[in-house]
Amino acid sequence: MKLYEKGAYLLGGTELIAEGPDAEAQIKQKTGKDVSKETAAKNTIAYGILENHNTSGNMEHLQIKFDKLTSHDITYVGIIQTARASGLEKFPIPYVLTNCHNSLCAVGGTINEDDHMFGLTCAKKYGGIYVPPHQAVIHQFAREMLAGGGKMILGSDSHTRYGALGTMAMGEGGPELVKQLLSKTYDIAMPGVVGVYMTGKPSKGVGPQDIALAIIGEVFDKGYVKNKVMEFVGPGVDNLSVDYRIGVDVMTTETTCLSSIWKTDDKVREFYEIHGRTEDFAQLQPGDVTYYDGLIEIDLSEIKPMIAMPFHPSNTYTIEELNANLMDILDDCEKRAKVSLDGQVDFTLKDKVRNGRLYVDQGIIAGCAGGGFENITDAADILRGASIGPDEFTLSVYPASTPIYMELVKNGCVADLMETGAIVKTAFCGPCFGAGDTPSNNGFSIRHSTRNFPNREGSKLQSGQISSVALMDARSIAATAANKGYLTSAADVDVNFTKPKYFFDKTIYENRVFDSKGVADPNEEIKFGPNIKDWPAMSALPENLVLKVVSEIHDPVTTTDELIPSGETSSYRSNPLGLAEFTLSRKDPEYVGRAKEIQKAQKALEAGECAGEAVPELKEIMQTVKKDYPNVNHSNFGVGSTIFAVKPGDGSAREQAASCQKVLGGWANIANEYATKRYRSNLINWGMLPFLIPEGDLPFTNGDYIFVPEVRKAVEDKLDDIKAFVVKDGQMTPFTMKLGELTDDERDIILKGCLINYYRG
Repeated sequence: MKLYEKGAYLLGGTELIAEGPDAEAQIKQKTGKDVSKETAAKNTIAYGILENHNTSGNMEHLQIKFDKLTSHDITYVGIIQTARASGLEKFPIPYVLTNCHNSLCAVGGTINEDDHMFGLTCAKKYGGIYVPPHQAVIHQFAREMLAGGGKMILGSDSHTRYGALGTMAMGEGGPELVKQLLSKTYDIAMPGVVGVYMTGKPSKGVGPQDIALAIIGEVFDKGYVKNKVMEFVGPGVDNLSVDYRIGVDVMTTETTCLSSIWKTDDKVREFYEIHGRTEDFAQLQPGDVTYYDGLIEIDLSEIKPMIAMPFHPSNTYTIEELNANLMDILDDCEKRAKVSLDGQVDFTLKDKVRNGRLYVDQGIIAGCAGGGFENITDAADILRGASIGPDEFTLSVYPASTPIYMELVKNGCVADLMETGAIVKTAFCGPCFGAGDTPSNNGFSIRHSTRNFPNREGSKLQSGQISSVALMDARSIAATAANKGYLTSAADVDVNFTKPKYFFDKTIYENRVFDSKGVADPNEEIKFGPNIKDWPAMSALPENLVLKVVSEIHDPVTTTDELIPSGETSSYRSNPLGLAEFTLSRKDPEYVGRAKEIQKAQKALEAGECAGEAVPELKEIMQTVKKDYPNVNHSNFGVGSTIFAVKPGDGSAREQAASCQKVLGGWANIANEYATKRYRSNLINWGMLPFLIPEGDLPFTNGDYIFVPEVRKAVEDKLDDIKAFVVKDGQMTPFTMKLGELTDDERDIILKGCLINYYRG
């Protein structure tokens, strides 16, 4: 795999020329045409789709309107509640509410099914589509029923990726979907486009997860595609089935790219024909001369079966390399764990080594990444006639939709899998975020799913528990299962892949999915369970701001799972205050108490009372502030909390990573860098200031107070450099923070305190 240092030109879809002083001369020699870089950059597939959806008239500053929206049952309640509070009357475009996260209804009594009834009645009232639990995971339903060539879909799940079908899809926090529901736009600067030029054909036993992990391992740490669009081109794409392309595409989220798009061909046309939607196919190809801002060149034939060891999808090795250097790599995992787990528990995988081989406790093939038809049929071919054994090792398989499940039943693959001792379950995302198949303490799971962050599999550090996940392809998971839990590469298995044809039967959807066909019924009464709560009132940004640092995180990257844990906490996402009690619970259990304590001061100010009486330590802080800023008084300052993290926001699109801080009185985050655009957008949409400071010595520490004078004016005046002071021991020590680029609308949202206030006027 090769990453180009600069950009590159693609000629005729098959020839690459690296950007350089003589590149345009080479192009003219080969094509007879004078083509500038600026013109060639408009020939990407991505540019054409973005241009067709941009309403601003300016391709440097995009205002996008999407064709369709999709959410699942731990995001749609908050989204619709926010939109209702902002004036929602009808869904203006198709909006699909799927139920694949809280579908077990296993936590909190009735609250999961209450959310589902809320979703169904909202689909009726506002004119949406409702997919009942166990029918399909969000992204498989979108592939089967929503995607279309040249279209754009916005989803409130980070793995909203349908590029292999010619659809540019993006995963964002809920407030961005609220904007679309209110007929507003998604505003971004024109993203860079990075070409992924594929040649060759995958070796036998190499699956889509292997290709994806190889790419992630190469680009993540370098930030090579961060907030850019990945565009898959080259002759190697022709050698991949559509199911295979989908399996690579869904994992592009783990590179931190903004979106993805692939060239399309007759195989994609056949996919739409199989699903009865031929009219949704569009032929998409880059232009004769296309410029990419960066380029990843990958020979598919060189990729070997891969594994991403705990605790990140970028911690990649070939399985061959792992087996050859087992103890050294496991030692490196222990060192990484000390950082990821803050030394809260002892972690090792060395006790999994038996007779020189790594033993695995659990295998999972599931969700939007692993639950595809081809992944499961290939796994069944490897396992046919084998036994997974009567020891610790277990294997669970989750087809991604009921139509896939039905076809696997009809062609006998379900029987083949179950005969081995594997369990075949319904469509459910639980194993991907810690709500199903949690391993035992110290257990080690291999999964064809999307992420392996700390505790994402469901263990709880605060309870002294630890288990871990490595990501692998379904084929190598099946090979491991056939060897009764001993880690095995699919390349080492003698198997004949039968590649049965897929037949899509949408009867189950016709029988069970509620589709309003876009017709709203304003007389429908929404069903509210007792856990579904409105958002609390939120204040506008004050003239001056006093922040208390209530958590300090120095991990290289902080995931949204660490900011607001998944798993059983997901059941409380319809209850903003209830969910907020879990904020940072696995990373910094003291955070909630500290945030609520300083929030007392803001609540006192809002009630016309003295902040210093509510939080006595503020009296000394304000006395120090008034020495230099005598005009600061109870009518023109606000008090709240902030956290510092080196690089927060990797992973899920969940808006609750920001909103939970906000409802606990958070006014800001301070970071060296934000891991994703979507987390920074979530902060902004909840009225929180996304401050940046340079790497190096921190000017403050946990528990310190920061005074930010005239912060409201700074936002209004579009200042980037924000003056601030650490207030400590009677002294004011100055330092500077930056806000980074903000659109005018984003500034207004921050000034008004949150997106809800912004739309209320």
